[in-house]
Amino acid sequence: MGALFRSEEIGLAQLFLHSAAAYSCVSELGERGLLEFRDLNPKVSAFQRRFVGEVRRCEEMEKTFTFLQQELRGAGRVLGPCPESPRAPLAREALRVQEQSEQLAQELREVSHNRASLRGRLRELRQYLHVLREGQRFTSLPAPLGSPPRPRALSEHEPILDPSLHQHLDRKINFVAGVIHPWRVSAFERLLWRACRGYLVASFVEMPEPMEDPATGESITWVIFLISYWGEQIGQKIRKISDCFHCHVYPYPESEASRADTMSGLHSQIQDLSVVLEETEQYLAQVLDKVVLALPTWRVQIQKMKAIYLILNQCSFDVTEKCLIAEVWCPVRDLTQVQDALRQGSYKSGSSVECFVQRIPTSESPPTLIRTNKFTAGFQSIVDAYGVASYQEVNPAPYAIITFPFIFAIMFGDVGHGLLMFLFALWMVLYENSPSLQQASNEVRGTWCGARLGGVGPGLEVWDMAGGMGWAWWRGMGLVVWDGDSMGQGWWCGRGSVWGRGGGVGRGSHVCPHQIWLTFFEGRYLILLMGAFSIYTGFIYNECFSKATVIFPSAWSVATMANHSSWRWDSQPPCDPPRSLPALTPPRSAHSSDYLATHPSLTLDPNVTGVFQGPYPFGIDPIWSLATNHLNFLNSFKMKMSVVLGIVHMGFGVLLGVFNHVHFQQRHRLVLELLPEMVFLLALFGYLVFLIFYKWVKFSAADSLVAPSILIHFIDMFLFTSNAGNLPLYRGQVPVQTVLVALALASVPVLLLGTPLYLCCRRRASRTSRPAPVAAAEQEPLLEGQEAGNSVNATKEDVESGGPSPDAEHSDFAEIFMHQAIHTIEYCLGCVSNTASYLRLWALSLAHAQLSEVLWTMVMRNGFVRLSYAGGVVLVPVFAAFAVLTVAILLVMEGLSAFLHALRLHWVEFQNKFYVGAGYKLCPFAFAPDAWE
Repeated sequence: MGALFRSEEIGLAQLFLHSAAAYSCVSELGERGLLEFRDLNPKVSAFQRRFVGEVRRCEEMEKTFTFLQQELRGAGRVLGPCPESPRAPLAREALRVQEQSEQLAQELREVSHNRASLRGRLRELRQYLHVLREGQRFTSLPAPLGSPPRPRALSEHEPILDPSLHQHLDRKINFVAGVIHPWRVSAFERLLWRACRGYLVASFVEMPEPMEDPATGESITWVIFLISYWGEQIGQKIRKISDCFHCHVYPYPESEASRADTMSGLHSQIQDLSVVLEETEQYLAQVLDKVVLALPTWRVQIQKMKAIYLILNQCSFDVTEKCLIAEVWCPVRDLTQVQDALRQGSYKSGSSVECFVQRIPTSESPPTLIRTNKFTAGFQSIVDAYGVASYQEVNPAPYAIITFPFIFAIMFGDVGHGLLMFLFALWMVLYENSPSLQQASNEVRGTWCGARLGGVGPGLEVWDMAGGMGWAWWRGMGLVVWDGDSMGQGWWCGRGSVWGRGGGVGRGSHVCPHQIWLTFFEGRYLILLMGAFSIYTGFIYNECFSKATVIFPSAWSVATMANHSSWRWDSQPPCDPPRSLPALTPPRSAHSSDYLATHPSLTLDPNVTGVFQGPYPFGIDPIWSLATNHLNFLNSFKMKMSVVLGIVHMGFGVLLGVFNHVHFQQRHRLVLELLPEMVFLLALFGYLVFLIFYKWVKFSAADSLVAPSILIHFIDMFLFTSNAGNLPLYRGQVPVQTVLVALALASVPVLLLGTPLYLCCRRRASRTSRPAPVAAAEQEPLLEGQEAGNSVNATKEDVESGGPSPDAEHSDFAEIFMHQAIHTIEYCLGCVSNTASYLRLWALSLAHAQLSEVLWTMVMRNGFVRLSYAGGVVLVPVFAAFAVLTVAILLVMEGLSAFLHALRLHWVEFQNKFYVGAGYKLCPFAFAPDAWE
């Protein structure tokens, strides 16, 4: 609880790494994920750093891995995840990985090129064979262009032309044969007819089997054409037109014997090429099997290696260039683990010099680290979305675990709806480790981020993409660079967290269809509590799908009222009953029609003995669901409840500021800020809560008609007047209210001027009583202390510089005063606006109840109109429509609305009373997906 209550203590430390052991030590630290490294070479470009050659070497290997993965994707292979997390390779292992990967890539290039050549050659031979086969039909039956086809010759040895035509032909007939894409046939035929003026005979027929298009890779049915012509000039035109239409033209023998010999040779060549292609495919499959086995491990190893060298580029060398110095942010409790990691890294590298860590003082604000688990991570994400907590500031997340679901449930109170939400979340919680749910979540994470492989410097994190080379997220800028599978090559720029939350625009980005599912799955414990609290508030409101449940018998007795002698039988209808008394519509058999015509509703009088038997044991009495004035009653009840809960919530937020003031040694703010804030809040709005409870306790049903209005009293309180028509609640009410308003007004100048004047007086006192300078040896800060100091990037003169100048002091005082003035105005006006803002609890609760009632009345009640068999059949689609509308409108839309309003109440009305949220997260250099969750 202590770690969740406020962030852990973070210290700045220096790592002294021997050159021979630096790689192994950083690798060991990355496996444990304990440190956030700082860049000690901010002014040195990335191309001038010491290990830029090693980084480029890793990038070249990543390009090789990209080629291998593309080949796997082209072959339909799926690259699985790395079975285990391998450690970063040493120099010799990295060289072996580079050689083997380049060898596999070269083999794949050669084999793929040979396979493509063989496939192309085999495709051409098959096309040529089909051209010769289909050409037999064309050449045996000459037909003019456009004439109807004649019957096929009975013999394959029939002449091309009829013997009767030989006497009219003294020219040689030539042929052009080939295949063409089916989309180009009509245009090709028209252009041939127009260009050659009809001096040709063209025939077209579809190929019997589809073949691959080398341009697109799709399987299409090519069209075979055979063109016979007279004259060389026409032949040249035909060939040019064929080239323009990208036709595959093949030589066509004139004699039948030549065509038969050519077809026989094609058969033998196709058989030989098929055997060679099959062997090539088998060899390619063997090479791809090697890639599938080795690539996942290689990719993780090289990404770790690259991350390590990026870290080493941020270190600085000492004067001897034998030792690297690194600055890191580290949790104080993990310093022993850091030293143990350095010791193991030195041992694995075989270095005789042991590396060590040394803590140094600093005046900079450390990053924030709050360790979470799968239960608290969802609530911490809600707080971090408003702003990361400042260093060791009070964390609102532990209190949001209770207050957030409860405030949501106030607006979403319904037993049935809460039960559906609870069961849905319970299913996700119980089966959170099932392979199907894990696979769906990993698919979404793999699309956007994958496994985090390391952080570099102040915010750069290297991640492993599922099916890609990876991407990096820069905490300050939000720059993401990837070369992935489904996302392609591109960039993403925007501010957001590592899981892709936040805005951004991109080129080649990919939106995962399961991202909404991931949002629900990560917030399963939050949804579980929201459903449980909604069931509780649903019992308080006594609503289950808008219908009241009779768990206990009603405390109102209608029979007693009907049989009592004092029942009113006025000739005129009575006046409207008070909203605190139920008005019921009696059955028509109870009285005469004349009486019912003048009395549309009958009021139950609790002053009659036996009519009201005491308060309902739990929640609201179910009889109010039958009353005609139940909406007025719920309005009054929920409005007062919203005001009371809102003021309690805000007051709790103000009290949490005590922990901040005490922890940061700002005890003057307890008197000059916290006390005026509590006086202002309690004197005005705390008094309003007192009036609500006092009126509820003092006045009973017997004198409820003469109870004064709290709202009028509260308005008169600010006007310093009294209303004769509105009786006071207690004696001396007006003087008490005057004193409270005076106290509230007096607390405003204290809140406005107290802190600035105190700080100004303290600075003047410290300047007049400043001691003489001490010796230089006494100016050295202690290693383990918390005194103000700087890192090794700052000079000693900067630390030992004198006090501020008078102009700087005046500027600081003006800044403090302006900040305090803004805080005072915001707080005083915020107490009024925030109290009114909590009325959204009342509004959304009534809206949810009315929507649920309308849905039941307009849909579900129509299924109970008929009680016959036909009515049972009608009830099935009616219930289906009711279920769909309930989930879509009341659970999803209304649930999202209540969630957003609860989020606003926590961010604006609660957290701004004590929470600054101006910090930044600790981003440790880690190879694990998340070292702190």
